[in-house]
Amino acid sequence: MERKNIRIAVIGVGNCASSLIQGIYYYRARGAEECIGLLNYEIGGYQPGDIEVVAAFDIDKRKVGMDVNEAVFALPNCTTVFCGDLPASGVKVSMGKVLDGYSEHMANFGDDRTFLLSSEAEPSQADVVDQLKKAGVDVLMNYLPVGSQKATEFYAECALEAGCAFVNNIPVFIASNPEWAQRFEARHIPIIGDDIKAQLGATIVHRTLGNLFKKRGVKLERTYQLNTGGNTDFLNMLNRERLASKKESKTEAVQAAIPQRLEAENIHVGPSDYVPWQNDNKVCFIRMEGKLFGDVAMNLELRLSVEDSPNSAGVAIDTIRCAKVALDRDMGGIIEIPSAFFCKHPPRQIPDDESYATLMEEWV
Repeated sequence: MERKNIRIAVIGVGNCASSLIQGIYYYRARGAEECIGLLNYEIGGYQPGDIEVVAAFDIDKRKVGMDVNEAVFALPNCTTVFCGDLPASGVKVSMGKVLDGYSEHMANFGDDRTFLLSSEAEPSQADVVDQLKKAGVDVLMNYLPVGSQKATEFYAECALEAGCAFVNNIPVFIASNPEWAQRFEARHIPIIGDDIKAQLGATIVHRTLGNLFKKRGVKLERTYQLNTGGNTDFLNMLNRERLASKKESKTEAVQAAIPQRLEAENIHVGPSDYVPWQNDNKVCFIRMEGKLFGDVAMNLELRLSVEDSPNSAGVAIDTIRCAKVALDRDMGGIIEIPSAFFCKHPPRQIPDDESYATLMEEWV
């Protein structure tokens, strides 16, 4: 039987969507032996090039109405271009629902750094659902800014109504919220979430080090993770009121990898500051303090520098395929193993080694 494309819709045509879409074309032209940077070349029979964007939503006037393969390079996007020669997709970016997807403080920054709201009429839930159905969307990808609680809930409702699998890449708790999880279960619609881990980012490195301390008998007493970046994600997070769920998500991801929970005053994990000239480069500083044999003190310091959005896309390209495999297998509700392995705040934290082994055995 001929394999069909995975038809996706993206909410937010920002840096992460740009890297994902560039990656679809980049890997489509390469065989398995040339696919450096992929976690998995094939999942459930699907390769990266089998993914097709059939709908997209944004609120920036420089993107709304533009072909999605042009919009991924429009300001304020600033990520690395590694596949710039994209063909026209024939898919226009539609006006999205604003709600709390835009923070007012962003109006204080230059046009090339911030969102410029479109004057196009916002869609109703019925409008979005109708578009998703007409486009035959299999998987709806949420790339809204951190803190977009109401906007994320709006699109989660649309996914439920349209029958699309939902991948929640941001730290607004949908999959890990029992009420929302039950609704996806009741509709028998797959959901993967919440808050995507990067391919090799701050959280997965911090978790791995925490697990190393545990395995080597080192008592972890204090730790921090400080991050800086210059993309719209870091600019958006200058509004500290939008950070509660982000901080909880990242902190719990680290806490889950150490043997005993640290007191709140002894662990700090979260975004730290916006540095415009860094653009999409994210710099992470991790410090861990503990006790070795004989109660002797030790500490570890690490600096990690990554291009933030390709780091995300390296995982997103797998979550999409896992969501489609779940649809093919007639699975609904929380898709537990992909959520645990690929997300910071899944409904159930599972050790990375365990979730990886199960993913390889049952999904790849």
